[in-house]
Amino acid sequence: MTGTPDPGPAGDAAAELEPEVPTRWLPAAGAYAELDEDAHIEGALILSIAGAQQSHVDLLHPERVFYEYLQRICNVIDLVGEPGAPLRVLHLGAGALTLVRYVQATRPGSQQTAVDLDQALIDFVLDAMPLPDGTTCDIVVGDAADAVLEQPDDAFDVVVLDIFAGDDAPAHLTSEGFAAHLLRVCAGDGVVLVNVGDDPPLAFARAQSGQLAALAPATAVLTEAGMVDGSRAGNVIVAARRKPWPAAWTRALLAAGPHPAAVLVGSDREAFERLPRR
Repeated sequence: MTGTPDPGPAGDAAAELEPEVPTRWLPAAGAYAELDEDAHIEGALILSIAGAQQSHVDLLHPERVFYEYLQRICNVIDLVGEPGAPLRVLHLGAGALTLVRYVQATRPGSQQTAVDLDQALIDFVLDAMPLPDGTTCDIVVGDAADAVLEQPDDAFDVVVLDIFAGDDAPAHLTSEGFAAHLLRVCAGDGVVLVNVGDDPPLAFARAQSGQLAALAPATAVLTEAGMVDGSRAGNVIVAARRKPWPAAWTRALLAAGPHPAAVLVGSDREAFERLPRR
């Protein structure tokens, strides 16, 4: 007898052995969130929303971060206070809580707060990837501006704003008043870190840098060296302090990378902010 064999029960069993990808509908986003295994890094998961990758978590080694812009943020956090000492950290935009996990791994005993607008996303992430034992992190579901307004002065050593995506950034989070509150809740010897994803000519990133520079005694721009002329899309980190920017930080961050790294301070930062808006 010839013909195509029926896979039968054996075929059904094989299908059942295929790993199921965790997914969750996010009403606020109007899209599905999905967690996929990283095919190249054992124990790492990738969070995607509406098919676009949002976060990467190395569960076996949370002290390692994958995305370059997060590496730059982590390199700054490493310089705050005494090496390895606990920090008070505010995360505005939680994602998969990658930075929360990094801080706990490198600064055990840190007191952290993570704010996100999407309860369904937070639940999905924590159900699939609970925070490591010993992590102290208050999860706040709500608007970042409201959460910041409720904080007292000097409440945190590090404030991370990771919400912006160029012109799609929520307008009330791009204002001078909100930037002033970010600095207010950050300790004098701490640092505010704002991640800005932007397209050429990086007009939004340059405006955010200039706004913080007008409010803070010291600011720096961290990015990939090829982005400085505004011709490429990517992420720009604006770092702001209420105390002078340490020259040792610039040297350390240039050495740490990711390479090729640019750390713009003083006249170099000012020149970046004045790039023509072509």
